[in-house]
Amino acid sequence: MSKRFKKLIENKTLNSDTIENVLTKVKNNCTTKFDESIDLSFQINNKQKKGDFNLRTIVNLPSGSGKKIKIGVVCEESKHNEAKQSGADLVGGDDLIEKIKEGNINFDKLICTPSMMIKLSKLGKILGPKGLMPNPKLGTVSENVKKAISEAKLGQVELKNDKDGNVGLSLGKKSFSDDKILKNFNAVIETLDKEKSNNPIKGDLIRNIFITSTMGISYKLKLNKNI
Repeated sequence: MSKRFKKLIENKTLNSDTIENVLTKVKNNCTTKFDESIDLSFQINNKQKKGDFNLRTIVNLPSGSGKKIKIGVVCEESKHNEAKQSGADLVGGDDLIEKIKEGNINFDKLICTPSMMIKLSKLGKILGPKGLMPNPKLGTVSENVKKAISEAKLGQVELKNDKDGNVGLSLGKKSFSDDKILKNFNAVIETLDKEKSNNPIKGDLIRNIFITSTMGISYKLKLNKNI
């Protein structure tokens, strides 16, 4: 354990607090030379009497994530120019599908038009484990290629729990203003609140929630409302 990290632990308070009060501490812990991410992690109450509840939805971060996302688009040739002009990094049809089949995955998110999804669905064993298979519920299967690319570039993030109910995402960078990070945080909370309202979940949806920076220590958050 480095001296820098030991010092951070020594100054840590154990009591949970609101993000408004904790955010300054998290940013002050960003003592490295690079622009650290401000990360949120939480555990949902996914063990229900009628079986496991699995969270899988998207949240549009109003302030963006601060990360450069490489977008791949599988679409008809008639939409290739539109996809390129909208900011897609890789565009193709059967040729791109063949490259993916060969293991050439040079993108962080894949968007597909509905008519091409039949061909792409055969690559489920390749894309599925990596969380890259397009899904209409997540906005990655769409006729509106321009809109799908724009939302992905601006800060669309998937919320998906692991088998233990853990979820993690970035709220932005240290260089973001507090207001921008708070807007992103509130967007996440609003999305989770809607998920709880739309699903028969017994008790609170969120068990624990923490905020930290890339090389910092975590702080337990206290929410202003029960979710």
